[in-house]
Amino acid sequence: MLALVAAVGYGVSDFVGGVASRRVAALRVVIVSYPVSVAIVLALAPLFGGTFDPASLAWGFASGIASAVAVWWFYLALAEGPMSVVSPLTAILVAGIPVLIGLMMGERPGLLALVGIALALVAVVLVSRESPDNPLSESTDGQQLRFTRRVALLTVGSGIAFAFMFVFLHQVGEGTGLWPLAASRLSATAVIWAVAFATAQFVAPRGRTLRLAVYIAVLDVIGNAAMMFALQGSMLSMVSVLGSLYPAATVLLAMVVLDERVASLQKVGMAVALGAVGLIAVS
Repeated sequence: MLALVAAVGYGVSDFVGGVASRRVAALRVVIVSYPVSVAIVLALAPLFGGTFDPASLAWGFASGIASAVAVWWFYLALAEGPMSVVSPLTAILVAGIPVLIGLMMGERPGLLALVGIALALVAVVLVSRESPDNPLSESTDGQQLRFTRRVALLTVGSGIAFAFMFVFLHQVGEGTGLWPLAASRLSATAVIWAVAFATAQFVAPRGRTLRLAVYIAVLDVIGNAAMMFALQGSMLSMVSVLGSLYPAATVLLAMVVLDERVASLQKVGMAVALGAVGLIAVS
């Protein structure tokens, strides 16, 4: 259940982030949302208690670096390459790599769970997929976007970094409360601020976009906290693939709130995702 809460949190956050990014550069939104998420976690952490475990704090710190690098490279890939290729390729790496690592670590889900995991991987790709006439080339504002070698490296790097964020969070020990998450958001903020300074984008948004950045921070905390707690004492292979279903929430909101047209493959993907969740839940 917590993994699904995380998926909803990530998905809604991506939706709000997409709306905000239509107004200003995505990096300008994140330089506000990340430090706000730090403040939220630090305010809540004493209420959750927990011990200061150095190893768990280190794993939290590592997960924050991984998530920040992933976001940075993902935005670069989207800016330079076709979303119809970048998004599903990133999604399958985010979902698939933790599953493989979990199995290599000796996890052995039941038969129904394995079928559910396989269906979830398919669902992630379908929901993330768009259908341009030429999947390796899109045109945006008169600029041709191609899946070049640089875009491919950014996409694969982003997917691997996102996946290892889950892997690192899985190493956080039980009974540590929200302190590892605080370490995660602190390190993520440090990376994003450094990138923003280096690229001359350290300019906070204003007005409605600033408010959206705060909403994203709240959703970021909900999603990451739910994922961290879900991964504690549970199989990485099962929890991570459920958390990776977040594109379904994003697509559903875009369809309902923005009245965007949803491709048939995406609708099929959402149906497959429901089936996958059911199989994993009953296993």
